[in-house]
Amino acid sequence: MDDFLNPSAPAGKSRKYARSEHERRFLLTAIPEGTIVCTARITDHYVLGARLRVRCMVETSDGNSSTVYKLTQKVPAPRGGPGLLTTMYLDPSEYAALAALASRQLCKTRHGIPPFVIDVFDPPLDGLIMAELECDTDEELQASAPPPSAVAEVTKDIRFTGGRLVATSRDELRQALAAYGVQLMRP
Repeated sequence: MDDFLNPSAPAGKSRKYARSEHERRFLLTAIPEGTIVCTARITDHYVLGARLRVRCMVETSDGNSSTVYKLTQKVPAPRGGPGLLTTMYLDPSEYAALAALASRQLCKTRHGIPPFVIDVFDPPLDGLIMAELECDTDEELQASAPPPSAVAEVTKDIRFTGGRLVATSRDELRQALAAYGVQLMRP
């Protein structure tokens, strides 16, 4: 990963609260084979005019459910792809206050199939399936293999970031997928 600074942080404090994000994202045509160890229903609110995401995640594992609320700032790397990540856990009232800000909403179902999480998107992005892999280091990340059903790696394609997808129309999604030889099943 490029070593870069958060342009919003004071001098010398760029990484005081942020960590480097080590992830790869892949475009899939189907959910890969494997045991689903957990499922999460995710609703993301991307705050307009900001690099902030407010998330509600209802996780189900072994028949038990829990709800997690988070506020995240993602500062992309200058050449695209993952960059710096700062996340805070919220209580329900904090989530409600932040989710009420002017935002765009993105909903998806996430399936945990180790070592990947598989995101299946709701309309208008239905038909989009992506795998994500997170590691502790770039070396670990680069040594990893894509999932068997991967069509392409889209880690550095900003069209496939949440902040961009939240504003993507069905036609724009169709065009982005066509660049990788993928067609949506329904119009």
